[in-house]
Amino acid sequence: MNTGMKRRGLLAATAATGLTLATVSFARAEDRPGSGPDGPHRTRTVRGTLPAGAPDYVYLPVEVPDGVAEFAVSYTYDKPPVPPGVQGNALDIGLFDERGTELGGRGFRGWSGGARTSFSVRSDSATPGYLPGPVRPGVWHIALAPYTVAPEGLPYEVTVTLRFGPTAPAPAPVYPPERAKGRGRAWYRGDCHLHSTHSDGRRTPAEIAAAARAAGLDFINSSEHNTTSAHTAWEGLWGDDLLILTGEEITTRNGHVLAVGTDPGVFVDWRYRARDHRFGRYARQVRRAGGLVVPAHPHATCIGCNWKFGLADADAVEVWNGPWTPDDEIALAEWDNALVAAVRNPGGGGPGRWLPAVGNSDAHREPDRLGHPQTVVLADALSRQDVLAGIRAGRSYLAESAALSLSFGATDGRGRHAGIGGRLRAAADAPVTVRLEVTGASADCTVRLVTDQGPLLTTPLPASGAGVVEWRTTPAHAAYVRAEVRHAPAVPGLPGAFAALTNPVFLDAEAGTEG
Repeated sequence: MNTGMKRRGLLAATAATGLTLATVSFARAEDRPGSGPDGPHRTRTVRGTLPAGAPDYVYLPVEVPDGVAEFAVSYTYDKPPVPPGVQGNALDIGLFDERGTELGGRGFRGWSGGARTSFSVRSDSATPGYLPGPVRPGVWHIALAPYTVAPEGLPYEVTVTLRFGPTAPAPAPVYPPERAKGRGRAWYRGDCHLHSTHSDGRRTPAEIAAAARAAGLDFINSSEHNTTSAHTAWEGLWGDDLLILTGEEITTRNGHVLAVGTDPGVFVDWRYRARDHRFGRYARQVRRAGGLVVPAHPHATCIGCNWKFGLADADAVEVWNGPWTPDDEIALAEWDNALVAAVRNPGGGGPGRWLPAVGNSDAHREPDRLGHPQTVVLADALSRQDVLAGIRAGRSYLAESAALSLSFGATDGRGRHAGIGGRLRAAADAPVTVRLEVTGASADCTVRLVTDQGPLLTTPLPASGAGVVEWRTTPAHAAYVRAEVRHAPAVPGLPGAFAALTNPVFLDAEAGTEG
């Protein structure tokens, strides 16, 4: 079968919802299943070309008859050389079953993006990235997603094999528990953005759990691209010392967003752009599932990574993603500007709605380091509910490793105190002492205290990497204070990479009691 798309008018008319190709049928009378080492099966191959300007999602329908035990797909596509600065070909792939391709519907059966060239699903097993379950009769859809298309087009070939025979019972899913033993109310270290073999990572879940423990982490969040298949992959890997949250990296064409700590098995759709005005609907779905909405690497330079949906629907924002790079510096500046806007538009006698900052490794493979960076959260217990509450409230700081610890807060002359994410209410001219204690930093590190006026104190740490910095101010002079610990600049005149970063302490210029 040869399926091409050459008419730009047709593409333009269907770009918002995707395009459906001609159906692949296995129902002809002469199509008796062939035999071979894998038992009775039927195979079809479809070829076509996607032009530049193809819709984001192109659906290849496949009629599935009765008696199918396994649905298997392999695909290839041409990657012609292109001049520097011109996009080449990249084609992602996924699968929807007979329940359909409706946005947010129940038909999702898996996604591997561009991470693998073949996959299969059966009732009792599936390729990582895909969900096991019965292969019921009806029209299934292979989703082809042209990530980038070369000027001459994207020729592709998709081979579908249906294998017939008895089906095994589907296994009952086993999900991580919502609580680990922990240490009561304490500071817990976590990494909420990482990838395994269930999307485009190279580590297995077992390897990730081992690396998390080696990095001194207390919790991690499963965040595969556009799939929940890893939610059931952690059996035997959690423990009293490691809480495993389930989530997803919702990977749209206008940016990526972490669903952190959602109910196990909850799938959140990604097939929309900012112009479709659908993101708010899926942000609400994340919250209904008990999770947090966290835009990831909002200024990353990869195609489709730059965040275009705004921050109105976010619960926090990832300002530090993996090793410190210039796009993190931009994300930090944008976040700080949002803090200034929050204190200029106060609500309830304090700052208006503000977004806490988080940091995650986005680790995919060696030599990516889990926990570089990590978010250190003050939580009442090592549980899903308490960790998410701490992140949502901004009771957290970011650190490059478990070796580095901070204590940060503000105290007024009457002994009232506010810690990270808290508010200290005092008269506008009342003296306030801000105190930062650092341990475990490297010898080249410098402390900066930053307010709504910008950096107001910069001082080097002792060569030991441990020290205390105190600074006096008033609520009239500083509406908030946050701390940065930075390495020496690699390039003279540019900021140094972060070793640590705190969320702010707010100083409210009014009389009253601490919030």
